Amino acid sequence: MALTNLEIFEQLDEVVKGLLWMSESDYPFEVFIWEFGERISLNNEIVLKITKHSLETTVKVIEFEVFFRLVITAKDWHNAQESEVVRKYQKLVSIMKQYLSDLKVYKVGEVRKDVYIVGKTNTGDYAGVATVSIET
Repeated sequence: MALTNLEIFEQLDEVVKGLLWMSESDYPFEVFIWEFGERISLNNEIVLKITKHSLETTVKVIEFEVFFRLVITAKDWHNAQESEVVRKYQKLVSIMKQYLSDLKVYKVGEVRKDVYIVGKTNTGDYAGVATVSIET
């Protein structure tokens, strides 16, 4: 079943409540919808422009599955809280795969990286979640 952009936004917003991306610092997720009014293919330049970064900013594109691989894998030694975080990440990945296509992860910047996890909606717009990853 195809969802509207608003319904996708609401589904994503619900699943990321209280979820933090853990790097050298922990950051929450923000949900976004990018509506262009025309069908375009995302590339590094468009991502930099829409996120208001300098066009000289470093962009690294990562496979969706690779980005989430570690956080969606349950471990025997996880306590109840850690297991719940894994379940939330699994649900986030599931929702994104169900309602978005052509999923990619754009890491923008050098040490403090703005991370945009984005896919195409059924209307040709883009939706996803953004966070920050500190990587020294």
